[in-house]
Amino acid sequence: MAFKIPFTLSNTEKLKKKSKFFISKLKYKKKSSLGDNLEGIGTNLSREEYLGIILRNLFFNFIFLMLVSSTILFFLKAENFIIYSIGVSLLFSFFIAFIQRAYPSIFISRKQREIEKNLLTALEDISIQLNSGIPLFNIMVNISGGDYGVLSQEFKKAVKKINAGEPEADVLNYLGKINPSNYFRRTLWQISNGINSGSDMSIVIRESIKSLNEEQMVQIQNYGSKLNPLIVMYMLMGVIIPSLSVTFLTILSSMINLEKTMVMLLFFGVLIGDLFFQIMFLGMIKSRRPSLF
Repeated sequence: MAFKIPFTLSNTEKLKKKSKFFISKLKYKKKSSLGDNLEGIGTNLSREEYLGIILRNLFFNFIFLMLVSSTILFFLKAENFIIYSIGVSLLFSFFIAFIQRAYPSIFISRKQREIEKNLLTALEDISIQLNSGIPLFNIMVNISGGDYGVLSQEFKKAVKKINAGEPEADVLNYLGKINPSNYFRRTLWQISNGINSGSDMSIVIRESIKSLNEEQMVQIQNYGSKLNPLIVMYMLMGVIIPSLSVTFLTILSSMINLEKTMVMLLFFGVLIGDLFFQIMFLGMIKSRRPSLF
């Protein structure tokens, strides 16, 4: 998963160079959630550099949107077009800035889910290779080149650091510190402690698999309990209320002789509202799906 700031065209290094003026105006803060998220993502950006990029984009987005909206409103001969264009430009510019500010935490959450999705499969693969007598470092090389998505990328970082001469246990311990997934972090620390204590790694991995299987069952049970109220809400908001709304609008339009255009707009509004809820409901179901499943 490559990190790219939304609504930007250049890579982070170019954006950092272009935003030096805005970065210099920001006060340095040693510890922040944004800084931790950027470190967990693996970027070379500090909190101040990232916020400086956002400020620069906010400024230029406002100028660009101001020019476009004022030109369009001018040719449409709208009254007070300057005021409207300023309002529209501010609204959209701050909306984009808000998305950019929140994106590192969203990216971290996606990365966490991608890691945990393949974690059990990767650990079972590691267990099989350990039982076959393959050394742990060679197993990490195999996992890094395997089809485990973001998890393979994390093992590539470990392999790169170990090849540079760092001890295996220290590398795994460091990756555990900066990784967003609690389950992967716990697994790395167990492996690291196993290396330091000279334990049988096959037993350590087997215990990790057992622990994650138990956690997976808990997540599935919780997911099932969360689905029941969601299904009730879907039946209410996605089926019953739209049906009653159509019936009510049909009766109302015949009683007060609403214009045909107004009736069509009202029915179209009900359709759009129901469609929006359906999309939102699918997103809610997806976001509550167990990360280990």
